[in-house]
Amino acid sequence: MLKFIEHIDGKTHDEFIQKSPYCSLLQSSKWACIKDNWNHEIVGVKKDDELVASALVLIKPLPLHMSMMYIPRGPVMDFNDVELIRFFFDNLKQWAKKYHTLFIKLDPNIHVKDYKLEEVMENYYDGTYQIIDNLKQGNLIHQGFTTYMEESIQPRFQANVYKCDDFEESLPRHTKRLVKDALKHHVQVEKADISALNQFAEVVKKTENRKNVSLRNYEYFDKLMKTYGDDAYLFLAKVNIEKTLNDLYQQQEDNSKDLASLKQNSPKKERRLLDIKASLEKSIAEFESFNDEYQGDTVIAGILSVKFGNTMEMIYAGMDEHFKKFMPQYYLYIENMKYGFDHGCDYANMGGIEGDLNDGLTQFKSNFNPMINEYIGEFDLPVNGLLYHLSKKAYTFRKKRNLKK
Repeated sequence: MLKFIEHIDGKTHDEFIQKSPYCSLLQSSKWACIKDNWNHEIVGVKKDDELVASALVLIKPLPLHMSMMYIPRGPVMDFNDVELIRFFFDNLKQWAKKYHTLFIKLDPNIHVKDYKLEEVMENYYDGTYQIIDNLKQGNLIHQGFTTYMEESIQPRFQANVYKCDDFEESLPRHTKRLVKDALKHHVQVEKADISALNQFAEVVKKTENRKNVSLRNYEYFDKLMKTYGDDAYLFLAKVNIEKTLNDLYQQQEDNSKDLASLKQNSPKKERRLLDIKASLEKSIAEFESFNDEYQGDTVIAGILSVKFGNTMEMIYAGMDEHFKKFMPQYYLYIENMKYGFDHGCDYANMGGIEGDLNDGLTQFKSNFNPMINEYIGEFDLPVNGLLYHLSKKAYTFRKKRNLKK
C-alpha cells in the first residue's frame, strides 16, 4: 500500500537518493541550507514502510500569500512506475495547496543522451518519450527540449568527466601540454581549508569583473564549506614570484657558466644552451613584471567542489587574468578531479553548457574530454489551475528581467 509522507528526515532522504541512479547534490537535504532564501520540505512515498520516492521541495513565498515550488534535479523515484507517479504527484498537488502554491516546477535527473563531443548522438535513448508520457499521467506539463541555458533553471546540457583507469592518459594532447606550461611557470596546486576562502573569493571576484557577470561572494562560499564539511573541496593554484625568480636567476647563472666553459666544436650543445638562455630570459622578464605587485605565495586560480554520494559538482571557479599565460586552471581542474575520483566519485560535473555546443564554455570544457549529458528538461505541475497560466507568464517575465541584470 502506498502512503504519502509529508515530513521525511534528511538522513533517510539522503540515504535513499544516494542509492539511486538519479542521485544529485541538488537533491541532498543540506542543499536546503544553501538555498536558505527559500523555505523547504522533504516529502515522499512509502510502500509497505519502505521509501520508494523522495523529493527536496524548495518553497518560494510570493505576494498575496501565494507560493511557487521547485524540486531541483528531482524527485527521485522509479519513472517507469505509472501507479507511483500518479500517486506521488496527486498527493504532492494536494499537499502544495496548503501553501497556496500556484505551480510546482521540477527537472528530474534523467539523461536522454550521453555522448562525446566528437560523436554527437542523434536520437534520444529508448524509453525517453515513454517516461515523458508516464509523467504526463501525473498531470505534469513538459516544457520541451530546450537548447540554451537561459531557457531553464538548471542547464539541460552539462559536461561531465567520468572516472576511468587511464583518466590522465585519456586527456587531449594539447591539455597535457597546457599542464606542462603550468608546471614550467612553477604553478603549484594544493587542497586548502576554509582559512584560505578569502583568497578564493578574491579570484572569483576578479573573474566576475573580467566577464561582467555576477557569481557568488565569500559568505556564500563559507556557507557551502561549513554545510558540507569534509565533502567540500577547495583547490587553489599558487605561484611564489620571489622564490621562482631566485630559482630562475640561479639557473641563468648556471647557464652562463656552462656557455663560458663550452668547448669548441660543440654546435649542438651550444644551440641547446642558447635556447635555454633565451627561455630563461623570457621567464625572468615575465616574473619580474609581477615582482612588485605580488609578494609571497600568490593564489592565481581556485575551484570549489562538493561531493555527494558518488558525484562531485565543480560549482565555482575563478582565475586572476594577469596569470592567464600560466595556464593554472588546467592543472587545477585535473588535480581536483583526481582527488574526487580517489574519494569515491564516479564523475565530476563541470556544469552547464549551451545545447548548440558552440559556446566558450563548451570549448574550454572540451579540454578535459567530457561526456555531454543531456537531461530530460523541466516539467510544470499546475496547482492553481485558474492562476497557473497568468503566474507562468509572470515567472517567465521575471526570469528574463533577472537575466538582463
